Amino acid sequence: MLADASQQGDLAAIVELASWSIAGNIIPRNLGAARSLLAQAGNGGDEAAGLLHASFLASGTGGPADWPSAVAQLRQLEHRSARARAQLNIVDRMNLDSNGFPAGGYAALPLCGRPAIQLCREFLQPAECNYLSDLGGPFLQPSVVVDPSNGRAIPHPIRLSDGAAFGVFLEDLVVAAINRRVARLTDTQYEQGEPLQLLRYHRGGEYRPHLDALPGEPNQRIKTVILYLNQDYRGGETRFPKVDLSWAGKTGDALMFDNVDADGRADNMALHAGAPVSNGTKLIASRWIRANAFKFPPPRSIIETFNYDGRR
Repeated sequence: MLADASQQGDLAAIVELASWSIAGNIIPRNLGAARSLLAQAGNGGDEAAGLLHASFLASGTGGPADWPSAVAQLRQLEHRSARARAQLNIVDRMNLDSNGFPAGGYAALPLCGRPAIQLCREFLQPAECNYLSDLGGPFLQPSVVVDPSNGRAIPHPIRLSDGAAFGVFLEDLVVAAINRRVARLTDTQYEQGEPLQLLRYHRGGEYRPHLDALPGEPNQRIKTVILYLNQDYRGGETRFPKVDLSWAGKTGDALMFDNVDADGRADNMALHAGAPVSNGTKLIASRWIRANAFKFPPPRSIIETFNYDGRR
């Protein structure tokens, strides 16, 4: 019935079907179909659909990336959408090429040879830091893991923080441009990055010593980039105990480091920690870079096959 209604131009049905196509838990995930449906709903006047369609164009979700069309979509919406205006206010001040990548390069200061640890000062502007904090803030949730004995979420054993991912619904043009900037800084491809993560550490919050590389993972996390969004806190340094290095980032700084050795295996020298925050609140964004292009596997859907013309 939902497909029939969308075929008949029912705007609410089109938006709902797009949402189902993205989630993939009711019908199989189909991001290409979702992108088309969002375009249809956006053209029909649905602001949220138009904004998400612009995000899909910018990130290359459900089809090729098309940065100029993504920006044009926002300009069509800016007269009636505060969210579109907020994005353009930041994006228009970025020095970008026609594909949304930085027009220039970035100089990084080496801090350590192994693991390779580098610092890029003022990688983000203060307004960009505030934008990420404001965008992701409402979605922050306590860091948890699943207890295998009962399937319940329990506090994370080594991380005391709140986190939110800038996934498919939150990677707007500002986030997409920052992710492209991270790719340029790390000399990797945009598609290699996992979704940018916002992390908040209140007083006492910490991330105990750990490796970002994953055991037995064929598409390994080869690099990590930490973006420091504020500095009005005490403690919270990023520590590398194996090499006796500690760094307290300033607002806008980027710290990047390798997680693997020359053979692509997890490097124990990359053991690191977020020291306890002694006062204030620490805000960072982090992005893990994989060896190859990365996509989360789709969930198993209730309906195994689905035809968008109304036939299963």
